[in-house]
Amino acid sequence: MDSKTFLLSFLLLCICLNTHLCLGADTITANRSLSGDQTIVSAGGQFELGFFQPGNSSNYYIGMWYYKQLVSEKTIVWVANREQPVSDRFSSELRISDGNLVLFNESKTPIWSTNVTSTTSGSTEAFLSDDGNFVLRAGSNSSSLPLWQSFDHPAHTWLPGARIGFNTVTNQTQILTSWKTSEDPAPGLYSLELDPNGTNAYLIQWNRSRQYWSSGSWDEKSRIFSLVPEMRLNYIYNFSYVTNKNESYFTYSVYDPKKTSRFVMNTSGQIQQLTWLDSSKQWNLFWSQPRTQCEVYAYCGAFGSCNQNSLPFCNCLHGFEPKSKSGWDLLDYSVGCSRSTPLYSGNSDNGKEDRFWELTSMSLPENDQSVNAGSNVQCQSLCLNNRNCTAYAYDSNNCSIWIGDLLNLQQLSDGRTLYLRLAASEFKDPKSNKGLIIGVSVGSAVGIALLIGLIVVSMLRHRNRVIGKAVEGSLVAFEYRDLQEVTKNFSEKLGGGGFGSVFKGTMPDSSVIAVKKLESVSQGEKQFRTEVSTIGTIQHVNLVRLRGFCSEGSKRLLVYDYMPNGSLDAHLFNCQSDVLDWKTRYQIALGTARGLAYLHEKCIDCIIHCDIKPENILLDTELCPKVADFGLAKLVGREFSRVLTTMRGTRGYLAPEWISGVAVTAKADVYSYGMMLFEIVSGRRNSEQSEDGKVRFFPTWAAELITSTEEGDVLSLLDPKLERNGDVEEITRVIRVACWCVQDDEAHRPSMGQVVQILEGVLDVNLPSVPRSLQVFGGSQDHIVFFTESSSSQSSHAPSNNASTASSQTKSTPSSTISKRSEEHQTST
Repeated sequence: MDSKTFLLSFLLLCICLNTHLCLGADTITANRSLSGDQTIVSAGGQFELGFFQPGNSSNYYIGMWYYKQLVSEKTIVWVANREQPVSDRFSSELRISDGNLVLFNESKTPIWSTNVTSTTSGSTEAFLSDDGNFVLRAGSNSSSLPLWQSFDHPAHTWLPGARIGFNTVTNQTQILTSWKTSEDPAPGLYSLELDPNGTNAYLIQWNRSRQYWSSGSWDEKSRIFSLVPEMRLNYIYNFSYVTNKNESYFTYSVYDPKKTSRFVMNTSGQIQQLTWLDSSKQWNLFWSQPRTQCEVYAYCGAFGSCNQNSLPFCNCLHGFEPKSKSGWDLLDYSVGCSRSTPLYSGNSDNGKEDRFWELTSMSLPENDQSVNAGSNVQCQSLCLNNRNCTAYAYDSNNCSIWIGDLLNLQQLSDGRTLYLRLAASEFKDPKSNKGLIIGVSVGSAVGIALLIGLIVVSMLRHRNRVIGKAVEGSLVAFEYRDLQEVTKNFSEKLGGGGFGSVFKGTMPDSSVIAVKKLESVSQGEKQFRTEVSTIGTIQHVNLVRLRGFCSEGSKRLLVYDYMPNGSLDAHLFNCQSDVLDWKTRYQIALGTARGLAYLHEKCIDCIIHCDIKPENILLDTELCPKVADFGLAKLVGREFSRVLTTMRGTRGYLAPEWISGVAVTAKADVYSYGMMLFEIVSGRRNSEQSEDGKVRFFPTWAAELITSTEEGDVLSLLDPKLERNGDVEEITRVIRVACWCVQDDEAHRPSMGQVVQILEGVLDVNLPSVPRSLQVFGGSQDHIVFFTESSSSQSSHAPSNNASTASSQTKSTPSSTISKRSEEHQTST
């Protein structure tokens, strides 16, 4: 054999051995099957289909994932044989058989099929399209109707263009169903489906029997779900609802075809919306519901308790242990817990009688039975005499008992007391420890306690750190040395503030993070606790995500998602940054409003940010705004309306009532947001020198122009860098909203929810006139009283009682209070 022949033979052999070259096409035909490591790839290089192995499982499945050139992290979006895996992919084969697409296992037994009855044998083929739809069709005619398609049989992922709904003619439904575990794609407990009762709502259900979340009804006019106002971001996703006599379904598309996005019904019981970020090579959690993990029904299984403020979220009740340790190791808590010691089945004697363990601050399980009992003792006796009774609760002459498994238990701050039935051996006998207690000295006890405490803290820190990395959407407890390593000893500084500096870091998985290193011992500690207790427990597309924290000795660090486009102020006020066009600015204003509306109206407790300004609005890769820096934030219980705080935000954004020293409401954030809106339009600080050398208060100028009888040149308000390129109607709307937000009386300001509706064009109202605080600065340019930094030194450092006096003085007529109003506003500028 000469060298040319040998080289040709060698190349042919390599081609046959190379899976992508051997089956580089996008189609399976009667003459071309799929086996082993062979795959097919869609024509545009978007998706790939073949055998895959989930995690450390020994099983193989036929599945579809994003092509590696598009998404470097292998991400499964569809699985064919979810419940029938194969053990040997090389002996198994996916091929056309009798007009169907059939998967044969290593024993040549068919274990999965498209099950199409009206096909033409020998002429069908399976085609993988660039939208992720795997289609069985008659012949190679692309215009022919599909005989079968994967879009009609989704697994756990909803791709753009696919449908979630039902067909009344074929009785076929499109439902997202979670994987059982991260290593088992078999259908799990959680599903997302369209409400069959016709309320046009998504429902998340447990075991297809118990609904625990709903999107609310679909509003076609505003194109938004009533209970998920933050879900829609109109420059990213476009949702559509279609209904007719044959079918009803939701579908969606991505406005920018370059974006890679998906919905996933996660094993955690949450529906998650994710977008791939090329810059960081990772999936970005855009949105998820339910908002907290413990809202997922029966997440911790039978006799498991969920605590949103701890890691892991699930723990077995006292006297119980995980029913499947391997399941819990894979974060599958649904298997629940079993008793460590069986209940006593004999007569109540010899001290073996079952007893009750008191569980405080708990949510009571469902399916209780009400019984008549006049006291706690009688209620306990009734449960004890029923061999199937597992728990009881007594409150205000009401006795409830539970039979069988206890599901959906949660640890709450204001919960009830539940009495759990346990074997007597689960209770320690104090007499048996009497000798030990007498024999051990106080000093030894303290020493042992300290040693054990150190060991437990170390173990918990390590345990939380490991588990935290594995739980999506949960905080991670980092070690200081690890953060020191990923930030290269805090060498690349991104910025700084009054409480510390922020550094860039790169995790081992190549994801980029921002690490805030708090410096101040007193204020830094307060900011650290506030950040963790607020932003650490919530999720929203317009709130920066706190990934974790470090608390070692005096070291306090916070770890966030890295925002590659920095903060809004750099783009508005820094000539060296890229200029934001008007469309982007409008979406930033809208996204910020949505984030604040979520904090004020959607969280369990109302959260007042207390420091809204461009510096605290971060921009991700897609210039989507993220409200950040919650160091001054305050939680207000729903039963309260105000909170008193001695902490002050930033001058220039403070509401008048805050300057006066009174307790504030969420309307303080509304005022700050309004002041920021003026700056988004003008591209400059509200009070700064103009090109002619004069100091002008922009809000006054803008308000007068917008509300004048003969409305002037609106585009003159726009940032000069935009060269008058902007939507006049939108600019007018933003200025009017800003004027409404900065009303002197907080009761006259809108809620952030109303602001969102106005900016979305859903709510059309007659906005109020120019606030008095802006009117007093009106008149000709030569007679306006302006305030500069040099004239503010005295008032800006005045104590709160002086500020209060100044505020009370402004309640006289506007014409007589120009100088005093100037003094008051200077405190905030």
